[in-house]
Amino acid sequence: MSRKIAGFLIALGAFMIFEWINLGLNLADGHPTSFYVVHGILIAVNLVLALVLAWIGVRGFTGRSGGAR
Repeated sequence: MSRKIAGFLIALGAFMIFEWINLGLNLADGHPTSFYVVHGILIAVNLVLALVLAWIGVRGFTGRSGGAR
């Protein structure tokens, strides 16, 4: 993986973490419980995805891909 792609994955992961945490903090009151459950699940899944993408980017950036060369 090139360092350019690895940097993109790190930036994308950081952006996703910021964006989904921001969404979670800005949810307005007054919605039914199901609204918060669905959005909570969406936020959790996307935060995990963001962490995985950033982790892959860090491993690619540092050159520790773990694959055969």
